Amino acid sequence: MPASPTSTIVPKDPTSTSRLPIAALILMALTGFIVIMTETLPAGLLPQIADAYSTTEGVAGQLVTVYALGTIVAAIPAIALTRGTDRKRLLLIGLLGFLVANTITALASTLALALVARFVAGAFSGLLWGMLAGYSRRIVSPEHAGRALAIAMTGTPLALSIGTPIGSWLGTVIGWRWSFAVISALTVIVTLLVLAIVPNASGQRPETQRALVRVLVIPGVWAILVVVFTWMLAHNLVYTYIAPYLAGAGAILRPDAALFIFGLAALLGIWLTGVFIDNSLRRLALVSTATFILAGVILILLPTSVPATVTAIALWGIGFGGASTQLQTAMGNAAGSSGDVANAMLTTAFNIAIFGGGALGAVLVDSLGATTLPIAMVLLSGIALVTISANRHRAFPR
Repeated sequence: MPASPTSTIVPKDPTSTSRLPIAALILMALTGFIVIMTETLPAGLLPQIADAYSTTEGVAGQLVTVYALGTIVAAIPAIALTRGTDRKRLLLIGLLGFLVANTITALASTLALALVARFVAGAFSGLLWGMLAGYSRRIVSPEHAGRALAIAMTGTPLALSIGTPIGSWLGTVIGWRWSFAVISALTVIVTLLVLAIVPNASGQRPETQRALVRVLVIPGVWAILVVVFTWMLAHNLVYTYIAPYLAGAGAILRPDAALFIFGLAALLGIWLTGVFIDNSLRRLALVSTATFILAGVILILLPTSVPATVTAIALWGIGFGGASTQLQTAMGNAAGSSGDVANAMLTTAFNIAIFGGGALGAVLVDSLGATTLPIAMVLLSGIALVTISANRHRAFPR
């Protein structure tokens, strides 16, 4: 039986500590909160944005598309070029990039300028997501690496369940530009606190830096990327088209209520992940993907039942809540000192799955009906479950 991954593979930084630096990890979580808020906010403000620029909601929706495109294009090159840079400096650069991009978005007089700003924000998103996982794991002792990452990743479910709805509400009350201005103000506060509180971690030494192709062939990396794509594609299919699914299934449940339930359940999922990840990563990943399958089966068998739908959404949220932490931990363990580059690849695969969810979901909804989405969710989650189960030595070791 191989040794515990977190005790042998996580690079130890001289600044790491045996105690969890809670304040620093919370600031990393707030960084993730800012990133996800920036990414998802336009989706809840499309009517106001379209009206401001005298265009259609479909065209205004490209503010979301170009953000994801920026992440896909920039994530791997940005991390590859900055491997030797101190992590704290890189974190501050990323936050300042978001400050500039969101401020320009709030002030943009034309849609073209707003689109450019969103692309830039997406590029800085790729930079931050590529380095946050490794950074949070390196400022603690190896036996607490998984728990530290779980805390640092809480910003994602918080943004989805609380931040984006509040930002959308604020945009309808005082104007969509003010929603982006508020994110900029929060970024200023977080940047100053990071400067004062978060410990530094050194960049990767030149002699330990692998070429990108060599990172891809590290045992376990490809398997994790397959799990990322299939699992997150299963998620995005249903998440993106939750409104037409609920309408087509006949369940009397509003989309905003469904997403609120999902967000709360995701918080529970990430808490459970934080408790068990340092000792039971493989079991967590197996249970989480199996939970997706169970949720999909319930939606297939009992589509009109509100209690069943709520139960399925809660299970789905619990399974999703810890997914990012589990996958990034697995990738960090497998890639070792090349974890930042490998996690940039993970970020790219994640965003390709977002694109794929939108494209494949549109085909399914328009051609076969939204009620087929849970079937695709079950099939894709099944591929992820089988891949995790089969890769018991490197990607998801016992």
